[in-house]
Parts: sequence; C-alpha cells; structure tokens
Amino acid sequence: MAQSVVPGKRPDEPSVSTYSSTCAQDHLRPFQPVTTAPLEPRGADQPTATYLQNNQDLSDSTTLQKQNGSAHPHSNGNGNASSTPAQSDEEEIPALPTVIARIHARVQAFLEESHPPNSLLASVQQQTRISLDVVTKALTQYKFSELSVSYNGGKDCLVMLILFLAGLHPHLSAAQSNQPTTQSESVTSTSNANEENASSISEIPAIYALPPDPFPAVEDFVVTSAQAYHLQITKYTTAPPATTLRSSFEDYLSRHPSIRAIFVGTRRTDPHGAKLTHFDRTDQGWPDFMRVHPVIDWHYAEIWAFIRHLDLAYCCLYDMGYTSLGGTSDTHPNPKLRRASETGDGSVAEAEGDGGYLPAYELTQDLEERLGRN
Repeated sequence: MAQSVVPGKRPDEPSVSTYSSTCAQDHLRPFQPVTTAPLEPRGADQPTATYLQNNQDLSDSTTLQKQNGSAHPHSNGNGNASSTPAQSDEEEIPALPTVIARIHARVQAFLEESHPPNSLLASVQQQTRISLDVVTKALTQYKFSELSVSYNGGKDCLVMLILFLAGLHPHLSAAQSNQPTTQSESVTSTSNANEENASSISEIPAIYALPPDPFPAVEDFVVTSAQAYHLQITKYTTAPPATTLRSSFEDYLSRHPSIRAIFVGTRRTDPHGAKLTHFDRTDQGWPDFMRVHPVIDWHYAEIWAFIRHLDLAYCCLYDMGYTSLGGTSDTHPNPKLRRASETGDGSVAEAEGDGGYLPAYELTQDLEERLGRN
C-alpha cells in the first residue's frame, strides 16, 4: 500500500501513533489446532493468556509466545483503488482450506459450550446458528465463484467474515468428497458443491470501500486480516461526488462479472438497515446483486461478546473509545465512553488525553453506537 500521513490529533482524541503493527499470523492464533481435551468455556473473567494456554496445541507454543507489539493491528498503510498486496510475515499462513477448517472447529466448539439460557453468550450462540444457516442458504443458491465479501475491517464485518468462513468449511468439504454434508441438503446444494474444485480455491474475492480520509490503524487491520483470511481485496477510495459507494460497486462488478451475491456486515441499527432482511437485492439504480446480511439482527453487545469470547484480533481504535469507524474527519471517540477522573479537590472531571475513553465493548446500548460519528 502507498504510505499516508497519520492525521493530526484533534482535541480529546487519543493518538494512535504509538501503536505497533501486528502481523497477519496474530489473527489466526485463536484458531490454532486444539488439544484432544474438550474445550472449557471461557468465563468473562478468565484471562486470555490462560484461555489460550488451556486450549492451544502444545506444538504451537512458540507461536503463542511470540509477541509483536500491540494486541491489535495498527500501521500507516493507505492507497487508492487497487488490489492490496500480500504482506511478508515471519510465519507461513496456512492454506485457505486449513484456515476455514480451524475457524469452523472453533465456532462449533463455542456452540457446544453450556451457558445459562438468559445469558448474553447464550444469545450469541443463537445468533451464530441463525447466521450460519444464512451462509448455508447462500451457498445452496450460489456457486462459490459467484460470491464475494464487502469488508472494511470494522467489528461487524469481522464477525460476518468469521461466520462466512466457518460456514464455508462444510461446503468445501462436501465439494471435496462429492457428498452432501447432511441428509437433508438440497439437490441444488450438492450440485453447486460438486461444481467447485475445493483444492483450487485459494482466495475469497472481497471489496474494500474506504473513505477519502481513512485511519491508518484501520488500513493496517484490513491488510493483515486480509492476508490471514485469504481475502483477495479490491480497494476503492470513495470521494463523492467523483467516486461514490455506488460507482465503486459498479466498477467492482464490471471487473468481476461472475459475482452475483455479496456478503455485507450491515446491522439493523445501521443507516438504511431498519428494513433489511437476510437477503435483499440492491435498490433501483444500483448495480444488480444480492446483498447477504448474516448479522443483520445481531445487537451491539452480541457482536462484542462474540469477538471477545473467541479472542478475535480487532482494530486497536476500538480500545480507544471508538465504537463506529469511518474517516478521520467524521469519526471520534464515543462521548458515552469518556472516562471520569477525580480531581484534587474531590470533584469529578473528564479525563484528558490518551486513555481518556473506555474500550468500545463497554458500551451496551445499540442506539449509542454511532454517537461518535458526525
């Protein structure tokens, strides 16, 4: 990617210049092969290090011990419409079938955990099952070569991507063996699966439409996660009125004419998300494709519970009070997460400078998510 200058710090905005970049392999650490011992559910207070130690293959201990700066990615990459290049890494990234098999195993392990019926994690399990059904339905209706992913590195897109990859594993396994994954699978599903050459699938096509003033931390997260999850990203910088989201998709589909459906990480509380369903064709005037929304009915708290329970790497801006990511000119830390500090005279005042905001996962209300956006 071409380099860009880190935006100047606005009043009360945490600086991201001190955060280290993380390599692509860090995204895959939650999906290393597990031991033969059953997974123990990770409690809310169980430290990540302990969880990893208990559930990772001992042969991967050197991988787990590797430290590379911040726990979440950040760098200074940026550019205009292009395909993102691969990034060199100290450790080899496993092939796509291996990556999705490990992600599928981890998600299934989560679904097998026992949680109180009325708990947040029980709700997340139910949402996960629904989303996986949406992925399965899409794979019965479209060939893999007809699918793409809209990915911008945000929390919702991250959950959508992990669920898509988890649901993709049974499909490719069926294609490899020329057998349906379940007795009830439709003839269409088996036909589509058989038409795929699973061994030849090495990348997943994706479109990344970013604002004209992207955060370097978001840019870095997209690059490293795309490498880890084998996304073949075509990147567009939207700068209305010359370049818009609509024109970006028009160009993307002209370059990829086989694409008929695109997975999108939109949720119900997002702009224009109120009336969407799991499957919606594009509106009149837009290029024609099916929008697939696996996480449309997920709540904000459920998104973060999934991310944190599975120990997924996420963009470092979320740890600094940002709850909805756009460009540097319209995105600020969420005021609802502003920390209060006690002054010398015993009164309470707002904390200033870095660390002045709670992390994004401390927010609980859906309608407060975009309070940091202009």
